[in-house]
Amino acid sequence: MKNVLILANGDMAKHFVKWLGKSRIYSNQYYINCCQENRECLSATIDNITYIDIDPTSYLRVKTLMEKVEFSTIFVVLEDKLEAKFTYKNIRFIDKKVFIVFVSKWDDLNFDDENLNLLNINEVMASSLYENLPNVPLIAKNIGLGKGEIMEILIPLGSSFAFRHVGAISHRKWKIVAIYRQEKQIFPTNNTMIKPNDRLILIGNPLVLEEVYKRINLRQGVFPEPFGKNLYILVDMREKREDVLSQINEAIFLSNKLVKTKLFIRLINIVDIDKIKEIKNLQNDNIEVLVTYNDKEIFQDIDFDMSQYEIGLFMLTQNIFKKRSYKEHIGFFKRPIYIFGEERLYNIHKAVLLMGEELEMESLSTSVFDVSESLKLELSLCDYNPEGDFEETKKIIDHYETLSRLYSFKVNIEKKRANPIKELLAKDSVLHIAPYSKEISNVSWLNFFSTRLSKHILSIHKHPLLLIPVEW
Repeated sequence: MKNVLILANGDMAKHFVKWLGKSRIYSNQYYINCCQENRECLSATIDNITYIDIDPTSYLRVKTLMEKVEFSTIFVVLEDKLEAKFTYKNIRFIDKKVFIVFVSKWDDLNFDDENLNLLNINEVMASSLYENLPNVPLIAKNIGLGKGEIMEILIPLGSSFAFRHVGAISHRKWKIVAIYRQEKQIFPTNNTMIKPNDRLILIGNPLVLEEVYKRINLRQGVFPEPFGKNLYILVDMREKREDVLSQINEAIFLSNKLVKTKLFIRLINIVDIDKIKEIKNLQNDNIEVLVTYNDKEIFQDIDFDMSQYEIGLFMLTQNIFKKRSYKEHIGFFKRPIYIFGEERLYNIHKAVLLMGEELEMESLSTSVFDVSESLKLELSLCDYNPEGDFEETKKIIDHYETLSRLYSFKVNIEKKRANPIKELLAKDSVLHIAPYSKEISNVSWLNFFSTRLSKHILSIHKHPLLLIPVEW
């Protein structure tokens, strides 16, 4: 059992003593020096409290007490500045190492003492007031390092994080360890959906958590959040000049359509220096051109760019994506991937999402609405089933119709007894949006015989394709 000495008076002491009366920590023995009024705040049934009556400024009185009892911690909670200073000095004359918690309301009072915790009540009050301001995250001050590595964040209505599964959000440098919803605690799994008004408990680097807080409070219409902020195109300089320029123009078009994004152009497989100069002339405040001259350093350069430029969306050709090394390396970052099609994005008027697995469809739903709204595309959720069985997709349709009402953005529900691949190929001027999962990544000649839609997505070159990551 640890002995704790509390030297207190005044209103603050009264509240502190009252809190002790509520304490469920029975492994501490408290010795309290306070007035009769403060003692009455305590329950008479508490048996780990001993009342004393001494003058804390009296060196002899304090010394006599400290010689009888070995204290692990001493609290000095006194109203008068001189009394508080003399009490502290008396304690230090008697014991130079005992830990002291000194409560101060005086800004000019400082001590050079490594065994002292100086609590300035003005700072404590200011901090508490600050945390009650709108749009300010709560951080744990008395847990861990107390530097903001534990944070509580409320999910506002319309947040870019709302209606996403935990596993679909990239968080290698931070973790969601708990969710509080309707007065209940949830320990999330990768499949747990985040909902408006949830309170998330996050752990991670304080600087990273500050950025996460900003991203959580961003509203709909800010794609590619919450995956990142900027666009990143890989350009294979071995391709024809007109194809290279067409891809870059499409990337510039997309960057201009999205809010506050910057485009980073990474040139790889350099064969013609003159072509580099032509592309570098495109640089401005919103476009930056990066060049990899050594092919062996491509993945190293991609890693560097990801760490420096808040990349939220990759843009590349099917030829690059189908290469195993690129697919595995880029897939590791769990970012949306835009794959160029034969049709150009600036000629597209409609976004199409083919019906899939329930968890995947829910996980990418907010991004689907976000992209469609940002690009001003008509959105269609297409439930094409060769057997005409539409019963199993009712929950998914309800989810999308709920979001449609919530964000005031119309979604067209198309139900048809048909082969989904044939129906998709028959469409013109559409952006195909699909969940990015392991099944899409695993390309094999056996896919030809599969009946799963995800196995055939990369075989369609007609439409531009936006892959949005879901939990692998």
